[in-house]
Amino acid sequence: MKSALRFLAAPVLVAGLVAGCATQQPFTPPTVVSAAQWGSKPHEFPESYRQTPKMVLIHHAGEMWKAGSDPEQKLRNLQTWGFNEKKWMDVPYHFLISPDGRIFEGRSVDFKPDTNTNFDTTGYINVQLWGNFEEQRVTLAQLKSVVGTTAMLIDRYDMPKDAFTTHKDVAEGQTSCPGKDFHRYIESGLFKQWVEDSLKGKTPAIELLPPLEGGPTEMTPE
Repeated sequence: MKSALRFLAAPVLVAGLVAGCATQQPFTPPTVVSAAQWGSKPHEFPESYRQTPKMVLIHHAGEMWKAGSDPEQKLRNLQTWGFNEKKWMDVPYHFLISPDGRIFEGRSVDFKPDTNTNFDTTGYINVQLWGNFEEQRVTLAQLKSVVGTTAMLIDRYDMPKDAFTTHKDVAEGQTSCPGKDFHRYIESGLFKQWVEDSLKGKTPAIELLPPLEGGPTEMTPE
């Protein structure tokens, strides 16, 4: 009788496991404006720039975002400035996020990013949010998009679920990037939880925290 009960219980257990697996939805990556769509014209990279992506590195622009700014024109201007002033092959970032949440492709992730600070950039995927989060507040749309972008890259390149960091954490003492208003989401663990929820196919409960005491109160205009 006990043997018969064990035999009958097995299909029930399997069915329960199948039902449990069926509740997890696949991760849906966000929409990205391609480099071709905004008119990118990168130079040819030397082979010494080639990399294998290992980690997402988050930045802010460090410049105040003004109402009415055109992100596509900003990208073209940044690319031209990089060519002329820095001798870069392309924009220094792989993805850029405007205050209204639009995500733009920058340089190919096959090539390491450039930086104005001193550290080895090999293996990093640079993700920049426009705005200065020492003086402006990150928008909810940007917060949702940077979570989605980070989850997309972790999923695409089979990286550990916590494979993200910020500019100030790899270039210690050299920069405050990505600004105090954004960095607190990393410090609190909220960003990590939102990325993990996204990778599980869940809709993370992303919301803005109140202004920091002594921090910026002005919202970045969309």
